[in-house]
Amino acid sequence: MSDAITAAEFTAAEGTDDWRVLERSAVAKFATGSFGAGLRLITRIGVLAESANHHPDVDLRYETVTVRTTSHDIDGLSRRDLLLAREISAAARELSIEAVRGEL
Repeated sequence: MSDAITAAEFTAAEGTDDWRVLERSAVAKFATGSFGAGLRLITRIGVLAESANHHPDVDLRYETVTVRTTSHDIDGLSRRDLLLAREISAAARELSIEAVRGEL
């Protein structure tokens, strides 16, 4: 049984306001304000990804972190991406890091 979901299902799900679906991935950009804050967010993302055994692509810049998640085994979005996206957004909020909405 596949855990594939559509872009519309991902977007309509609770807890995905920080994320945009681009092609077959979900992408979010977070305004960290500093390299150190970005490292703290990436550390949290790493722990979440290892726990879920589902690993996103992460791009660290001086004042931003961009995260892209997709399920390579199904070449698209899955419930695993949805759950990880929610957890990443929650981790960012706990670190007082806001998403940059509308800009990717």
